[in-house]
Amino acid sequence: MAAKSATWAAFPHAGKGFDYAGDKLKAAWGGLHAGDCEPFPDLKRAGALLKAMPKAPKGMDAAKLAETLQEAWRAFHRGDFHDAFVLGDALGPLGASVAIKALGIHATYLVDDEAEKLKRFEKAVELAEKAVAALPDEANSHYRKAYALGRYSQGISIGKALTMGLAGKAKASLEATLAIAPKHAEAHLALAVFHAEVISKVGAMIGGLTYGAKAAAADEHIKTALKLTPNSPIAHVEHANVLLLLKGAKGEDAAAGEFEKASKLKPLDAMEKLDLEYARAQIE
Repeated sequence: MAAKSATWAAFPHAGKGFDYAGDKLKAAWGGLHAGDCEPFPDLKRAGALLKAMPKAPKGMDAAKLAETLQEAWRAFHRGDFHDAFVLGDALGPLGASVAIKALGIHATYLVDDEAEKLKRFEKAVELAEKAVAALPDEANSHYRKAYALGRYSQGISIGKALTMGLAGKAKASLEATLAIAPKHAEAHLALAVFHAEVISKVGAMIGGLTYGAKAAAADEHIKTALKLTPNSPIAHVEHANVLLLLKGAKGEDAAAGEFEKASKLKPLDAMEKLDLEYARAQIE
């Protein structure tokens, strides 16, 4: 994957309110990570990660790890996705969560070339698989794998992903995520989309019998995610997408309402700003 700065389009919006320097990051962390349940990388958390790693990077201690992770997340939240990726990637599995999220959000919204998007999601899958192997008790090791597989699957087509078994792997990773973190809103959203995409592609009967996909499950996961993160733009965006997948034209009015709700929320960081602008574009 080309990871040179020249290939990374800059965050295209003003982000003055997304600067979480110093203690601002910890103070805002709960809101920023309500969706993915990422623990704040303080000294205690860094020490626990190092203890859990079979082979920690040479010369890495808890203080250095905490500082690097915090800087990576600050970069992510203000929209410096390349810097966030580089800082996280350099830490291996210890930084995979922020590296994959930066790689994925940037590819989703700011990379136009479809082949390049696929390369980046392939890279994200690779990083996530290493994280799952090294840190299997971390919810986001599994969630980032599911996220990367899901985006890659959408890029090659859901039908092809089903044939290759990728969708099933993503579903298993999401279920592993929720087994560790039942209130992981983004995992609930992704599972809702899984059920809806499968049913939309192969129908309710085959979807249910072959892949365990159910419209009721999609609805339940969406309701849970919205309850956990009612002010998250992506929760309303994915609700809209699920409505369109399951109901087609009959779901357009309700979906438009969800896109409108998302477009009126106040973004907390660069990612939410991109989610919000995407929603706004769907109703213009």
